[in-house]
Amino acid sequence: MFENQLTAKVDLAKKLNWLRAGVLGANDGIVSTAGLLMGVAGAGASQPEIVVAGVAATVAGSISMAGGEYTSVSAQRDSELAALEQERRELAENPEMELRELALFYEAKGISAELSAQVAQELTEKDALKAHAEAELGINSDHQVSPIAAAISSFAAFFGGSLLPLFAVSGPWIEIRIPLTVGAVVASLAITGFVGAKIGGARSLRAIIRNVSISLLTMGITYAIGALVGTAI
Repeated sequence: MFENQLTAKVDLAKKLNWLRAGVLGANDGIVSTAGLLMGVAGAGASQPEIVVAGVAATVAGSISMAGGEYTSVSAQRDSELAALEQERRELAENPEMELRELALFYEAKGISAELSAQVAQELTEKDALKAHAEAELGINSDHQVSPIAAAISSFAAFFGGSLLPLFAVSGPWIEIRIPLTVGAVVASLAITGFVGAKIGGARSLRAIIRNVSISLLTMGITYAIGALVGTAI
């Protein structure tokens, strides 16, 4: 019963991590795409030019996010596998020393020497590699991160976040596209800030204000630069 509850908590933690990553990816897609579109609009670009720039930014940003996440997670996975292989060799070559090492780890946590030795012995008998990997390396030997899943998740999150400012700025409402884009971005970032805060257990209002403020600053700066460049040209 206890093991099932523990497994459920671990699975929930993994899902929350993926959800947090998704929120951050969507947030990045919203802010970066909105900033670029505001800069292009500020330079006086025509509606077709804005749409082309927005589509290019969405596609390029999504692919870049996916590629970066794939590379990063692949490196993490390779490091984990190498560490597990090293631990496997050490267990095969000197099991007694590894057992003592595991016991010392629990002693350092404040457990008595006798109990630490007993815990280390029982865990080693059950699954030595898993025990050492979790205690010494902080790695779950049964599950490694998936670079492909991480890349797909990042691509989808960024792409989805980019669609909102792209739709707002490229619609037929040319006269109000700037305030509409600002309003849409502020609303969406307030939602992502709220969700991200709830996932992390932080204060929602602070996260919302931070999200919205950074977005408004980004859009304001890029719009001003676009206007200056457009005027100069």
